[in-house]
Amino acid sequence: MAIEDFKPVLTALALPPASALLLMLLGPLMLGRHRVLGRMAMWLGLLAAWGLSCNGSAVFLSKVLLPAVTPASPVQLKTDHVQAIVVLGGGMQRSSPEYGSPQLNAPSLVRVRYGAWLAKQTGLPLAFSGGVGWASTGTTTVAEALGAQQALKDFGLPLRWAEDKARDTAESATLTRKLLQKDGIERIALITHAWHMPRSVAAFTAAGFTVTPAPTDFNQPESRDILEWLPSSDGIRNNRNIVREWLGQVALPLATRLKSPH
Repeated sequence: MAIEDFKPVLTALALPPASALLLMLLGPLMLGRHRVLGRMAMWLGLLAAWGLSCNGSAVFLSKVLLPAVTPASPVQLKTDHVQAIVVLGGGMQRSSPEYGSPQLNAPSLVRVRYGAWLAKQTGLPLAFSGGVGWASTGTTTVAEALGAQQALKDFGLPLRWAEDKARDTAESATLTRKLLQKDGIERIALITHAWHMPRSVAAFTAAGFTVTPAPTDFNQPESRDILEWLPSSDGIRNNRNIVREWLGQVALPLATRLKSPH
């Protein structure tokens, strides 16, 4: 097995809450020989588990770890002479018994809906890049592009280009470039979550596109301050996304150097 086959597992262990829980479990193992360090590990793990479950931490970390992004507008897309809108996939809901077939998950639908809105405002054609992902195996995998095509049909819009082989953002950029280049598309509006945008822009720019960022679903504070610092499912999800994106930004230059010829 190649190292890439372990990517989903290694990523899950590096992200909260698993990383914080591993730190808490490491503490008791260290108590015998390193009592002080063992106690520190347990307390740090506990604080990390709580803090990285709060939306307040996610809002703070997004400002500290990730470059700032701003919303786009239909006017900006026209000013930048954008030729097409590219929506990045965010995953599939493998089992949807009410539909009788797999469907886009919530993050993907958020992106597709914004893409549909921008397309209706500007009249620009739509492309979708969402392949199979590193965690997918076997013949049961359903590419996100099929789900996007159906979702856009529900919005009353056609999907002109569909990329369905990518396993990560870098591959999405490379494969989408090959697909759109055939039709002379050089300038794109790129749609993904705000936390995912900086690395996505870097990847698609490196692939040869001129990119206008069109982020969606920004991390926002809760309406009540006290809720910001209480653990919640939204807090866990937002912190995981931000930490994963930061790790991706750290790893991207290294991966580029390893792939480049010496």
